[in-house]
Amino acid sequence: MEDTPSKFEVYGQEMIEKHVKKSGNSGRIYLPPDWIGKKVKIIRVE
Repeated sequence: MEDTPSKFEVYGQEMIEKHVKKSGNSGRIYLPPDWIGKKVKIIRVE
């Protein structure tokens, strides 16, 4: 089954593009320390 792309419109303060790295049985993304305590949204693009 192929994923159909969706369009999202998001307003925010800053954007970073990263690759998810393996961490045990899960994935991990490191973000800047000044983002600690902030609300973020993650969108898978591929």
